[in-house]
Amino acid sequence: MSFSVNTNVGAMAALQSLSATNRGLAVTQSRINTGLSVGSAKDDSASFAIAQTLRGDVGGLKAVASSLNRAKSTVDVALAGGEQISDLVNQMKAKAIEASDAGVDAASRTSIAKDFDALKDQINTIINSSAFNGTNLLKASGGSVSALQSTDTTASTLSVANLDFNAVVTAMGSTFTDAASAKTMVGNLETAATAINGHLSTLGSAARKIDGQQTFVSKLSDVIEGGIGNLVDADLAKESARLQALQVKQQLGIQALSIANQAPQSIMSLFR
Repeated sequence: MSFSVNTNVGAMAALQSLSATNRGLAVTQSRINTGLSVGSAKDDSASFAIAQTLRGDVGGLKAVASSLNRAKSTVDVALAGGEQISDLVNQMKAKAIEASDAGVDAASRTSIAKDFDALKDQINTIINSSAFNGTNLLKASGGSVSALQSTDTTASTLSVANLDFNAVVTAMGSTFTDAASAKTMVGNLETAATAINGHLSTLGSAARKIDGQQTFVSKLSDVIEGGIGNLVDADLAKESARLQALQVKQQLGIQALSIANQAPQSIMSLFR
């Protein structure tokens, strides 16, 4: 073994080993801090590229979920309004049947007609109020609603057309004035009830379809996020154990470097 003050091979070897330990320690600390084993393309370019693509898919699914939520709210508001209108039509029918009794005097029929008209006005109020985000499926010219079903922009959308409850109310006709017109009104209300029930069936089917699509999109998003985790997430239990091992190696490396740096001083004893 030669002695030299110009070249300390032991110190250089110890320094290289310590540098490698420090690099490993930095990587492990980064994984613990971020929770990612692949935080950038330099860590694993293939896994990072796949993860980025999947992250884009998750972002697209969030947009789909937002679209479905908007459509669901619009349909739910219309459904609530439609159900209330159906109840009011039943009440109106009861009033019309009562007024169709020939034994009812004119004053009583007039009073019944006023109640009837109040119920009809309430229907119009509900129609005008059943709007969400500027869309009213019950009001004529209130617009329709459509929602994305997937991230494929070329795929068909989930659409619900305007149901125009105003036309149903108009078809009922004006209020009754005698027993005969009250009987006619009963028939008109039965026709209106049939139309309203059909509209409610349409809204109910649309609501169920939206709920089903929301469930699917949510599950799909969860699966993709799980796949991203499998690709890039760090195993923190392993990283914690590795961190402790590297910290011990770092301390030993510092000590080894210190010892190697002291070696040239032993040359001084040769000149005493």
